[in-house]
Amino acid sequence: MTPKIKQLKNTGYGNFFLIAGPCVIESEQIALEIAENIVEITNRLQIPYIFKGSYRKANRSRLDSFSGIGDEKALKILQKIGKTFNIATITDVHTAAEASLAAQYVDVLQIPAFLCRQTDILVSAAQTGKAINIKKGQFLSAEAMQFAVTKVQESGNFNVMLTERGTTFGYQDLVVDFRGIPEMKKLNVPVVMDITHSLQQPNQTGGVTGGKPDLIETIAKAGIAVGADGIFIETHPKPAMAKSDGANMLKLDLLEPLLTKLVTLKQAINKIE
Repeated sequence: MTPKIKQLKNTGYGNFFLIAGPCVIESEQIALEIAENIVEITNRLQIPYIFKGSYRKANRSRLDSFSGIGDEKALKILQKIGKTFNIATITDVHTAAEASLAAQYVDVLQIPAFLCRQTDILVSAAQTGKAINIKKGQFLSAEAMQFAVTKVQESGNFNVMLTERGTTFGYQDLVVDFRGIPEMKKLNVPVVMDITHSLQQPNQTGGVTGGKPDLIETIAKAGIAVGADGIFIETHPKPAMAKSDGANMLKLDLLEPLLTKLVTLKQAINKIE
């Protein structure tokens, strides 16, 4: 199942869809470089693609952490990427008021995991008419996400998807319960496996989130194997220099080999279903 987005191409090949891009919009040059590379890869592999970039990071541990280059500037870059490459774009919103603003520039509004229970944000996002991606809270069961979906649908918007991004495991780690993917698919909405955020190690004593990027391929394969409709990956040409969440990002030049393996796995699964 793929989300209903006009710009989403390559939907007839039985592939998963991909949400990918940098954690945050750092500059127009880097964002365009990442988008161009991923568009070329996904066109070759016939994977439907949505470019992801946060226009602002509202959830930071430290006051001095990078949060963005300016809302309007970043949103205009997202809009330019969508028009330049004729692809769908997604960004996250953090308050009800932000939904209508971001909806002027992107095709999909994302509700961050920590905010997935916030009724006013869900309703405001739904009322924009854009597709909505709700990330499952690290503190919630898969079954509990039915209520977030219902809030959006009862607000008149049935173009909604859910994203698994790991569950809090102790104070400084996350674990993925893969039972949650088929459980959320029972709601008859597309379900995405967020690979890189599931490998975060939050709440580190230095105030900067850690990660386990060496497990990206493992989590990705498992997500496809249990039926994820889409894959979410944050990527950067130089993760060590990324201004946000570099510790769990995938290096951009490793994306195509990974996606190639996942396409092969998905094709094998399609043959036995």
